[in-house]
Amino acid sequence: MPQYKVVELREGMLGGKMSGDKLEKVLNDYGSKGWSLKAITSVDVKGRIGPGGVNGVLVTFEKAD
Repeated sequence: MPQYKVVELREGMLGGKMSGDKLEKVLNDYGSKGWSLKAITSVDVKGRIGPGGVNGVLVTFEKAD
């Protein structure tokens, strides 16, 4: 049965553009540990400051047991 891991990424507490470098590093880090990319989903992530959300992504990885 496969295992799944979901990682929440956002560029900063107050928003900002998601950097390709940051996403690439996460993908390579998890890939080196045997995880495969399953999906990337764009979401509004609640920030620590204020009531609004910021743009972010949920990155879902899969790994066989």
